[in-house]
Amino acid sequence: MEFNLLATDSHSNARAATLSTDHGLIETPIFMPVGTAATVKGIQQRELKNDINTDIILGNTYHLYLRPGTSIIEKAGGLHRFMSWERPILTDSGGYQVYSLSANRKIKEEGVKFKSHIDGSFHFFTPERAIQIQRSIGGDIVMAFDECTPYPCDYNYAKSSMERTHRWLDRCIKTDKKLPQLYDYKQTLFPIVQGSVYNDLRKASAHFIADKNALGNAIGGLSVGEPCEEMYSMTDEVCLILPKNKPRYLMGVGTPINLLENIALGVDMFDCVLPTRNARNGMLFTASGTINIKNKKWENDFSSIDPEGYCFADLDYSKAYLRHLFSVNEMLGKQIASLHNLSFYIWLVRESRKHILDGSFRNWKEKMVRQMKGRL
Repeated sequence: MEFNLLATDSHSNARAATLSTDHGLIETPIFMPVGTAATVKGIQQRELKNDINTDIILGNTYHLYLRPGTSIIEKAGGLHRFMSWERPILTDSGGYQVYSLSANRKIKEEGVKFKSHIDGSFHFFTPERAIQIQRSIGGDIVMAFDECTPYPCDYNYAKSSMERTHRWLDRCIKTDKKLPQLYDYKQTLFPIVQGSVYNDLRKASAHFIADKNALGNAIGGLSVGEPCEEMYSMTDEVCLILPKNKPRYLMGVGTPINLLENIALGVDMFDCVLPTRNARNGMLFTASGTINIKNKKWENDFSSIDPEGYCFADLDYSKAYLRHLFSVNEMLGKQIASLHNLSFYIWLVRESRKHILDGSFRNWKEKMVRQMKGRL
């Protein structure tokens, strides 16, 4: 994997770069649609490629481990072949699922014992096992096993959790170096910065991660309920420490405004379930604010759901038609809304890149943030 920094905005820390992998080139800033179980919900792979035009998607280690299981993915030749997706894939480590399964897991130094949300069976993830599973899945970028702390979080717990994450990272790196590659391409391991919303912990973790000299680095444990101002403050602290010549990935973030504010702080990569999850509930993101397409006000609105023409997807449907699909619970409505939202997110990061390259990012970003705060 190679990272080539092309430009930095003169009025912020926003960056435009390219990230090359064995499955293709990624232009940053980039948003990665979440393909939890080898699928971005409701979206076909040809739509991801041709309509939404995303460079990379994310796969979920926890869910893929449970179903279909690593043996089936290995027999298929890796996740790319299993799901017929030839572009890059990033896999998380399962650490966030450990956080979300707080009522059904027990954390020890060795690893985490958890109960499956599917059938109640017990499983045990260690740093070594998380890397082994991701080797079987075959993502181009794989994540170190970490513990994502909740918000709010006691300082002493956040500190002990961060230190455990660091010890787990050393085990992940050792395992990653030892395990042979299963497929005809290389995988790249990203460590994860933790430390909750405590400045000294975030700085200490960022220094620890930076010293590992990985080819890329991630920031975890944010967008878990903390105010946006705290998210931005922690991201800013970390980005000032993480190497400038390596990609920075902010995990699980976020709203369109979150993306723009964190791009300005120096983040290159994002993922979040928000655009597709909110789409399935009738919320559309636009450059002029959010739309609840279920509202009666759209019943007789025959204007396009994309009047500004910023979406890559060819969505020549009216608001009235989309509202009708939701009112009759037609699955096509959720699919169209998901296509719209993902296309908008990709448009947003592509436009960010364009404005970083031509030197107009800050003014454009401030205008977009003001516009997107509204509800239509």
